[in-house]
Amino acid sequence: MKVNTLSPEGELKQMWSTPDRVPHKHMWLWDTVFHSLAMNDVSPDISWQCLKTMLDTQKEDGMIVHMITVEGRLSRITQPPVLAWGVWENYRKREAPDKLAYALPILEKYLEWDLNNRDVNGNGLPEWHIEGNVNCRSGESGMDNSSRFDEALTLDAVDFSTFLAQEMGYVALIALELGLHDKAASWSERARELSGRIVSELWDERDGFFYDKHMDGTFSRVKAVSGFLPLLLKELPAAQTERLTVMLRDPEHFGTAYPVPSLAVSEPKWGTDMWRGPTWINLNYLIIKGLRLHGREEEADRLTDQSIELVDKYYRQYGVTFEYYDSKDERPPVACDRKGPVGERYDIRVKVDSIRDYHWTAALTACLLRQKYGI
Repeated sequence: MKVNTLSPEGELKQMWSTPDRVPHKHMWLWDTVFHSLAMNDVSPDISWQCLKTMLDTQKEDGMIVHMITVEGRLSRITQPPVLAWGVWENYRKREAPDKLAYALPILEKYLEWDLNNRDVNGNGLPEWHIEGNVNCRSGESGMDNSSRFDEALTLDAVDFSTFLAQEMGYVALIALELGLHDKAASWSERARELSGRIVSELWDERDGFFYDKHMDGTFSRVKAVSGFLPLLLKELPAAQTERLTVMLRDPEHFGTAYPVPSLAVSEPKWGTDMWRGPTWINLNYLIIKGLRLHGREEEADRLTDQSIELVDKYYRQYGVTFEYYDSKDERPPVACDRKGPVGERYDIRVKVDSIRDYHWTAALTACLLRQKYGI
Protein backbone atom coordinates (compact mmCIF):
# COMPACT_ATOMS: atom_id res chain seq x y z
CA MET A 1 0.00 0.00 0.00
CA LYS A 2 2.82 2.39 0.84
CA VAL A 3 4.62 1.65 -2.43
CA ASN A 4 1.48 2.49 -4.40
CA THR A 5 0.43 5.66 -2.52
CA LEU A 6 2.08 8.74 -3.97
CA SER A 7 2.69 12.39 -3.20
CA PRO A 8 1.16 15.28 -5.19
CA GLU A 9 2.62 15.41 -8.68
CA GLY A 10 1.79 17.28 -11.87
CA GLU A 11 -1.95 17.71 -12.26
CA LEU A 12 -2.65 15.54 -9.21
CA LYS A 13 -2.64 18.19 -6.50
CA GLN A 14 -3.08 15.88 -3.49
CA MET A 15 -1.91 12.44 -2.50
CA TRP A 16 -3.15 9.74 -4.84
CA SER A 17 -2.92 6.00 -5.34
CA THR A 18 -2.15 3.68 -8.21
CA PRO A 19 -2.85 -0.06 -8.67
CA ASP A 20 0.77 -1.17 -9.07
CA ARG A 21 3.14 1.54 -10.38
CA VAL A 22 4.09 -0.64 -13.39
CA PRO A 23 2.32 -0.97 -15.79
CA HIS A 24 -0.70 0.77 -14.19
CA LYS A 25 1.24 3.87 -13.21
CA HIS A 26 -1.78 6.18 -13.35
CA MET A 27 -4.82 6.75 -11.10
CA TRP A 28 -7.95 4.67 -11.63
CA LEU A 29 -11.50 5.19 -10.35
CA TRP A 30 -12.66 2.01 -8.66
CA ASP A 31 -9.13 1.03 -7.67
CA THR A 32 -8.85 4.29 -5.71
CA VAL A 33 -11.95 3.45 -3.69
CA PHE A 34 -10.76 -0.06 -2.84
CA HIS A 35 -7.40 1.35 -1.78
CA SER A 36 -9.12 3.94 0.42
CA LEU A 37 -11.02 1.32 2.43
CA ALA A 38 -7.81 0.06 4.03
CA MET A 39 -6.09 3.44 4.04
CA ASN A 40 -8.91 4.63 6.34
CA ASP A 41 -7.27 2.53 9.07
CA VAL A 42 -3.79 3.89 8.37
CA SER A 43 -4.62 7.54 7.72
CA PRO A 44 -8.16 8.79 7.06
CA ASP A 45 -6.60 12.02 5.81
CA ILE A 46 -4.54 10.28 3.12
CA SER A 47 -7.62 8.23 2.21
CA TRP A 48 -9.65 11.43 1.76
CA GLN A 49 -6.90 13.07 -0.29
CA CYS A 50 -6.90 10.12 -2.69
CA LEU A 51 -10.68 10.17 -2.99
CA LYS A 52 -10.73 13.94 -3.49
CA THR A 53 -8.07 13.69 -6.19
CA MET A 54 -10.41 11.37 -8.08
CA LEU A 55 -13.50 13.51 -7.40
CA ASP A 56 -11.65 16.56 -8.73
CA THR A 57 -11.24 14.96 -12.16
CA GLN A 58 -14.96 15.42 -12.87
CA LYS A 59 -15.73 16.93 -16.26
CA GLU A 60 -18.20 19.79 -16.70
CA ASP A 61 -20.92 17.41 -17.91
CA GLY A 62 -20.58 15.27 -14.75
CA MET A 63 -18.54 12.38 -16.09
CA ILE A 64 -15.73 10.98 -13.96
CA VAL A 65 -13.28 9.04 -16.09
CA HIS A 66 -11.77 5.69 -15.27
CA MET A 67 -8.15 6.87 -15.45
CA ILE A 68 -6.10 10.06 -15.14
CA THR A 69 -2.37 10.59 -15.64
CA VAL A 70 0.00 12.88 -13.75
CA GLU A 71 0.10 15.02 -16.88
CA GLY A 72 -3.68 15.45 -16.66
CA ARG A 73 -4.58 13.18 -19.57
CA LEU A 74 -8.05 11.70 -19.08
CA SER A 75 -9.42 8.48 -20.51
CA ARG A 76 -12.66 8.49 -22.53
CA ILE A 77 -14.60 5.96 -20.49
CA THR A 78 -15.81 5.73 -16.91
CA GLN A 79 -15.67 2.82 -14.45
CA PRO A 80 -17.89 1.20 -11.79
CA PRO A 81 -19.49 3.99 -9.72
CA VAL A 82 -18.34 3.34 -6.17
CA LEU A 83 -17.06 6.76 -5.08
CA ALA A 84 -20.00 7.53 -2.77
CA TRP A 85 -19.30 4.27 -0.93
CA GLY A 86 -15.67 5.32 -0.52
CA VAL A 87 -16.59 8.80 0.70
CA TRP A 88 -19.08 7.39 3.21
CA GLU A 89 -16.62 4.83 4.60
CA ASN A 90 -14.03 7.58 5.00
CA TYR A 91 -16.57 9.70 6.86
CA ARG A 92 -17.40 6.81 9.19
CA LYS A 93 -13.75 6.60 10.19
CA ARG A 94 -13.38 10.35 10.82
CA GLU A 95 -16.53 12.46 10.76
CA ALA A 96 -16.01 15.62 8.73
CA PRO A 97 -19.29 17.06 7.39
CA ASP A 98 -17.41 19.58 5.26
CA LYS A 99 -15.96 16.70 3.23
CA LEU A 100 -19.44 15.24 2.71
CA ALA A 101 -20.71 18.66 1.64
CA TYR A 102 -17.83 18.95 -0.84
CA ALA A 103 -18.42 15.50 -2.32
CA LEU A 104 -22.23 15.42 -2.52
CA PRO A 105 -22.81 17.65 -5.59
CA ILE A 106 -19.99 15.89 -7.44
CA LEU A 107 -21.44 12.47 -6.64
CA GLU A 108 -24.95 13.50 -7.64
CA LYS A 109 -23.78 14.97 -10.93
CA TYR A 110 -21.83 11.81 -11.68
CA LEU A 111 -24.83 9.58 -10.99
CA GLU A 112 -26.96 11.70 -13.30
CA TRP A 113 -24.29 11.43 -16.00
CA ASP A 114 -24.35 7.63 -15.77
CA LEU A 115 -28.12 7.56 -15.92
CA ASN A 116 -28.26 9.94 -18.89
CA ASN A 117 -25.39 8.48 -20.91
CA ARG A 118 -25.33 4.76 -20.23
CA ASP A 119 -28.94 3.68 -20.80
CA VAL A 120 -29.41 3.52 -24.55
CA ASN A 121 -32.73 1.65 -24.43
CA GLY A 122 -34.18 3.86 -21.68
CA ASN A 123 -35.33 0.98 -19.49
CA GLY A 124 -33.52 2.21 -16.38
CA LEU A 125 -30.85 -0.53 -16.50
CA PRO A 126 -27.46 0.87 -17.59
CA GLU A 127 -25.05 -0.63 -20.10
CA TRP A 128 -21.26 -0.56 -20.19
CA HIS A 129 -19.45 0.97 -23.14
CA ILE A 130 -18.23 -1.78 -25.47
CA GLU A 131 -14.90 -1.40 -27.27
CA GLY A 132 -13.48 -2.94 -30.41
CA ASN A 133 -10.41 -4.37 -28.70
CA VAL A 134 -10.90 -8.14 -28.42
CA ASN A 135 -8.67 -8.23 -25.33
CA CYS A 136 -10.56 -5.41 -23.66
CA ARG A 137 -14.18 -5.34 -24.78
CA SER A 138 -15.23 -3.42 -21.68
CA GLY A 139 -12.48 -1.67 -19.80
CA GLU A 140 -15.26 0.53 -18.50
CA SER A 141 -16.72 -2.34 -16.50
CA GLY A 142 -13.34 -3.04 -14.91
CA MET A 143 -13.73 -6.62 -16.20
CA ASP A 144 -11.81 -5.94 -19.40
CA ASN A 145 -11.80 -9.29 -21.16
CA SER A 146 -14.70 -11.06 -19.45
CA SER A 147 -16.45 -13.52 -21.76
CA ARG A 148 -19.64 -11.62 -20.86
CA PHE A 149 -18.56 -9.23 -23.61
CA ASP A 150 -17.27 -11.66 -26.25
CA GLU A 151 -20.26 -10.98 -28.50
CA ALA A 152 -19.29 -7.28 -28.46
CA LEU A 153 -22.94 -6.40 -27.88
CA THR A 154 -24.48 -3.75 -25.66
CA LEU A 155 -26.02 -5.38 -22.57
CA ASP A 156 -28.17 -4.27 -19.65
CA ALA A 157 -25.44 -4.95 -17.10
CA VAL A 158 -26.21 -6.50 -13.73
CA ASP A 159 -23.02 -5.17 -12.12
CA PHE A 160 -23.43 -1.60 -13.44
CA SER A 161 -27.05 -1.58 -12.28
CA THR A 162 -26.11 -2.86 -8.83
CA PHE A 163 -23.29 -0.39 -8.38
CA LEU A 164 -25.61 2.46 -9.34
CA ALA A 165 -28.33 1.35 -6.92
CA GLN A 166 -25.75 1.03 -4.14
CA GLU A 167 -24.33 4.48 -4.91
CA MET A 168 -27.79 6.03 -4.80
CA GLY A 169 -28.19 4.56 -1.34
CA TYR A 170 -24.88 6.02 -0.15
CA VAL A 171 -25.68 9.42 -1.66
CA ALA A 172 -28.94 9.29 0.30
CA LEU A 173 -27.00 8.57 3.51
CA ILE A 174 -24.66 11.48 2.81
CA ALA A 175 -27.58 13.83 2.14
CA LEU A 176 -29.34 12.70 5.32
CA GLU A 177 -26.19 13.26 7.37
CA LEU A 178 -26.09 16.81 6.01
CA GLY A 179 -29.73 17.37 7.00
CA LEU A 180 -30.98 17.39 3.39
CA HIS A 181 -34.01 15.23 4.08
CA ASP A 182 -35.89 15.76 0.81
CA LYS A 183 -32.78 14.99 -1.23
CA ALA A 184 -32.09 11.91 0.88
CA ALA A 185 -35.65 10.66 0.42
CA SER A 186 -35.45 11.18 -3.35
CA TRP A 187 -32.22 9.22 -3.73
CA SER A 188 -33.48 6.46 -1.42
CA GLU A 189 -36.57 6.05 -3.57
CA ARG A 190 -34.52 5.96 -6.76
CA ALA A 191 -32.28 3.31 -5.20
CA ARG A 192 -35.30 1.19 -4.28
CA GLU A 193 -36.76 1.53 -7.76
CA LEU A 194 -33.54 0.45 -9.46
CA SER A 195 -33.04 -2.40 -6.98
CA GLY A 196 -36.54 -3.64 -7.70
CA ARG A 197 -35.87 -3.53 -11.43
CA ILE A 198 -32.67 -5.56 -11.00
CA VAL A 199 -34.41 -8.16 -8.86
CA SER A 200 -37.33 -8.57 -11.24
CA GLU A 201 -35.71 -8.13 -14.65
CA LEU A 202 -32.17 -9.52 -14.39
CA TRP A 203 -32.97 -12.61 -12.32
CA ASP A 204 -33.35 -15.91 -14.16
CA GLU A 205 -35.62 -18.15 -12.12
CA ARG A 206 -34.69 -21.25 -14.12
CA ASP A 207 -30.97 -21.03 -13.32
CA GLY A 208 -31.28 -19.20 -10.01
CA PHE A 209 -28.80 -16.55 -11.07
CA PHE A 210 -28.48 -12.95 -12.24
CA TYR A 211 -27.47 -12.34 -15.85
CA ASP A 212 -26.90 -9.44 -18.18
CA LYS A 213 -29.61 -8.94 -20.79
CA HIS A 214 -29.42 -8.34 -24.51
CA MET A 215 -31.28 -5.38 -25.98
CA ASP A 216 -33.99 -7.79 -27.23
CA GLY A 217 -34.73 -8.78 -23.62
CA THR A 218 -33.09 -12.23 -23.66
CA PHE A 219 -30.56 -13.28 -21.03
CA SER A 220 -26.89 -13.54 -21.98
CA ARG A 221 -26.62 -16.63 -19.73
CA VAL A 222 -22.87 -16.24 -19.21
CA LYS A 223 -22.31 -17.26 -15.60
CA ALA A 224 -19.90 -14.63 -14.33
CA VAL A 225 -18.98 -13.35 -10.87
CA SER A 226 -21.04 -10.22 -11.63
CA GLY A 227 -24.16 -12.30 -11.06
CA PHE A 228 -23.48 -12.34 -7.30
CA LEU A 229 -23.28 -8.55 -6.91
CA PRO A 230 -27.03 -8.07 -6.28
CA LEU A 231 -26.21 -9.48 -2.83
CA LEU A 232 -25.22 -5.87 -2.14
CA LEU A 233 -28.89 -4.85 -2.42
CA LYS A 234 -30.84 -4.88 0.82
CA GLU A 235 -34.02 -5.41 -1.22
CA LEU A 236 -32.83 -8.81 -2.47
CA PRO A 237 -35.48 -11.41 -1.53
CA ALA A 238 -34.45 -14.22 0.81
CA ALA A 239 -35.26 -16.86 -1.82
CA GLN A 240 -32.85 -15.31 -4.30
CA THR A 241 -30.18 -14.93 -1.62
CA GLU A 242 -30.50 -18.63 -0.84
CA ARG A 243 -30.15 -19.69 -4.46
CA LEU A 244 -27.10 -17.46 -4.93
CA THR A 245 -25.39 -19.01 -1.91
CA VAL A 246 -26.15 -22.48 -3.29
CA MET A 247 -24.60 -21.44 -6.62
CA LEU A 248 -21.59 -20.02 -4.78
CA ARG A 249 -20.88 -23.39 -3.14
CA ASP A 250 -21.64 -25.56 -6.17
CA PRO A 251 -18.38 -27.17 -7.41
CA GLU A 252 -19.89 -27.47 -10.88
CA HIS A 253 -20.06 -23.68 -11.14
CA PHE A 254 -18.33 -21.44 -8.56
CA GLY A 255 -17.28 -23.76 -5.72
CA THR A 256 -13.64 -23.97 -6.77
CA ALA A 257 -10.53 -24.62 -4.68
CA TYR A 258 -10.29 -20.87 -4.09
CA PRO A 259 -13.51 -19.10 -5.02
CA VAL A 260 -14.97 -16.94 -6.41
CA PRO A 261 -13.94 -17.58 -10.02
CA SER A 262 -14.66 -14.64 -12.30
CA LEU A 263 -16.23 -17.11 -14.71
CA ALA A 264 -17.96 -20.32 -13.68
CA VAL A 265 -15.93 -23.47 -14.31
CA SER A 266 -18.99 -24.79 -16.15
CA GLU A 267 -18.44 -22.16 -18.85
CA PRO A 268 -16.52 -23.49 -21.89
CA LYS A 269 -14.28 -20.40 -21.92
CA TRP A 270 -13.09 -20.75 -18.32
CA GLY A 271 -9.35 -20.24 -18.03
CA THR A 272 -6.66 -18.40 -16.08
CA ASP A 273 -6.75 -15.19 -18.13
CA MET A 274 -7.86 -12.23 -16.00
CA TRP A 275 -11.68 -12.05 -15.92
CA ARG A 276 -12.14 -15.36 -17.73
CA GLY A 277 -11.82 -17.59 -14.66
CA PRO A 278 -9.35 -16.33 -12.03
CA THR A 279 -10.28 -15.20 -8.54
CA TRP A 280 -10.07 -11.48 -7.74
CA ILE A 281 -9.94 -10.28 -4.15
CA ASN A 282 -11.98 -7.13 -4.85
CA LEU A 283 -14.97 -9.16 -6.06
CA ASN A 284 -14.59 -11.55 -3.14
CA TYR A 285 -14.67 -8.56 -0.82
CA LEU A 286 -17.88 -7.26 -2.38
CA ILE A 287 -19.52 -10.69 -2.19
CA ILE A 288 -18.51 -11.06 1.46
CA LYS A 289 -20.04 -7.63 2.12
CA GLY A 290 -23.25 -8.76 0.44
CA LEU A 291 -23.40 -12.05 2.31
CA ARG A 292 -23.08 -10.25 5.64
CA LEU A 293 -25.77 -7.77 4.62
CA HIS A 294 -28.17 -10.70 4.33
CA GLY A 295 -27.07 -12.45 7.51
CA ARG A 296 -25.13 -15.18 5.74
CA GLU A 297 -22.31 -15.09 8.27
CA GLU A 298 -21.17 -18.69 7.82
CA GLU A 299 -20.76 -18.28 4.06
CA ALA A 300 -19.09 -14.88 4.54
CA ASP A 301 -16.65 -16.33 7.09
CA ARG A 302 -15.81 -19.23 4.79
CA LEU A 303 -15.09 -16.95 1.83
CA THR A 304 -13.07 -14.62 4.07
CA ASP A 305 -10.90 -17.51 5.23
CA GLN A 306 -10.43 -18.81 1.69
CA SER A 307 -9.47 -15.36 0.40
CA ILE A 308 -6.90 -14.77 3.16
CA GLU A 309 -5.47 -18.27 2.71
CA LEU A 310 -5.10 -17.76 -1.05
CA VAL A 311 -3.25 -14.46 -0.76
CA ASP A 312 -1.10 -15.78 2.09
CA LYS A 313 -0.15 -18.95 0.22
CA TYR A 314 1.42 -17.08 -2.68
CA TYR A 315 2.74 -14.24 -0.54
CA ARG A 316 4.82 -16.84 1.30
CA GLN A 317 6.14 -18.19 -2.00
CA TYR A 318 6.81 -14.94 -3.85
CA GLY A 319 6.79 -12.17 -1.22
CA VAL A 320 4.17 -10.08 -3.04
CA THR A 321 0.43 -9.80 -3.61
CA PHE A 322 -0.88 -10.49 -7.10
CA GLU A 323 -3.55 -8.99 -9.35
CA TYR A 324 -5.51 -12.27 -9.51
CA TYR A 325 -5.18 -16.00 -8.83
CA ASP A 326 -6.08 -19.30 -10.49
CA SER A 327 -9.40 -20.25 -8.87
CA LYS A 328 -8.66 -23.96 -9.37
CA ASP A 329 -5.19 -23.42 -7.85
CA GLU A 330 -3.54 -25.47 -10.57
CA ARG A 331 -1.17 -22.66 -11.63
CA PRO A 332 0.75 -20.17 -9.51
CA PRO A 333 -0.10 -16.53 -10.29
CA VAL A 334 3.11 -16.04 -12.30
CA ALA A 335 1.93 -18.76 -14.71
CA CYS A 336 -1.60 -17.41 -15.25
CA ASP A 337 -2.46 -15.95 -18.64
CA ARG A 338 -3.04 -12.22 -19.05
CA LYS A 339 -4.83 -11.11 -22.23
CA GLY A 340 -3.10 -13.95 -23.96
CA PRO A 341 -0.67 -16.72 -23.00
CA VAL A 342 1.84 -16.00 -20.28
CA GLY A 343 5.47 -15.52 -21.29
CA GLU A 344 7.60 -18.62 -21.29
CA ARG A 345 9.63 -17.24 -18.41
CA TYR A 346 8.31 -14.69 -15.94
CA ASP A 347 10.32 -11.47 -16.19
CA ILE A 348 9.79 -9.09 -13.27
CA ARG A 349 11.21 -6.25 -15.41
CA VAL A 350 8.33 -6.62 -17.88
CA LYS A 351 5.53 -6.79 -15.29
CA VAL A 352 2.73 -7.24 -17.77
CA ASP A 353 2.10 -10.92 -17.24
CA SER A 354 0.72 -11.62 -13.76
CA ILE A 355 1.11 -8.25 -12.04
CA ARG A 356 2.84 -8.10 -8.67
CA ASP A 357 2.54 -5.69 -5.73
CA TYR A 358 -1.13 -5.21 -6.54
CA HIS A 359 -2.62 -2.51 -4.36
CA TRP A 360 -6.24 -3.54 -3.95
CA THR A 361 -5.26 -7.14 -3.19
CA ALA A 362 -3.08 -5.88 -0.35
CA ALA A 363 -5.61 -3.30 0.83
CA LEU A 364 -8.65 -5.57 0.85
CA THR A 365 -6.74 -8.46 2.41
CA ALA A 366 -5.80 -6.01 5.17
CA CYS A 367 -9.50 -5.17 5.55
CA LEU A 368 -10.43 -8.85 5.76
CA LEU A 369 -7.72 -9.49 8.34
CA ARG A 370 -8.90 -6.56 10.41
CA GLN A 371 -12.52 -7.72 10.24
CA LYS A 372 -11.61 -11.30 11.14
CA TYR A 373 -9.06 -10.68 13.88
CA GLY A 374 -9.93 -7.18 15.05
CA ILE A 375 -6.46 -5.89 14.21
